[in-house]
Amino acid sequence: MPDTGPNPRSTAWQTAITTLQEIEPPFIPEGAHAMTIVIEYPPGDPGVPPHRHTGPCFGYVLEGEMVFELEGEPERVLHAGEAFWEPGGDVIHYQDGNNRDDIPLRFTVTMLCAPGKPMLTLVDEDELAQRRDRRAPRPS
Repeated sequence: MPDTGPNPRSTAWQTAITTLQEIEPPFIPEGAHAMTIVIEYPPGDPGVPPHRHTGPCFGYVLEGEMVFELEGEPERVLHAGEAFWEPGGDVIHYQDGNNRDDIPLRFTVTMLCAPGKPMLTLVDEDELAQRRDRRAPRPS
C-alpha cells in the first residue's frame, strides 16, 4: 500500500539501481583501506607508465575513451559509461591512457590498498623485459 501521508515516499529506488559489474576479487590485502579517486587526462595523454596496485581496483569511465591493458589480456578501449576492474597484486597494469586526441578522459577508481604501501608502484624496464611473455600480443 503506497504511503499517502503528508510526504509520501518515492518508490523510484526500487528500479533506480543498475549493476555495472560484480566481481569476486582474488584477494583483499589484510587491513586494507579503500581509496576512491578521479583521474583526468588531457587529450592524447598516455596515462601512467606500467604499474601495479597492492590490491584490487574497480573503476568507471565518466567521459572519453580509455586504452586499458592488463597483463595477460589484450588491450581494449573502454568508453564513457563502462566499468572495469583489475585484480592488483602481482598483475601489471600496462595502459590506462586517453584513446582520443580531441577530448579529455575522466574516470574514477576505488582501490583496496595495503596499509603502509603506496597505492601504485611503477614497474621498471628490467621486470617488463623479464615478463614480456605474459603480455598479450599487441595490435599491429
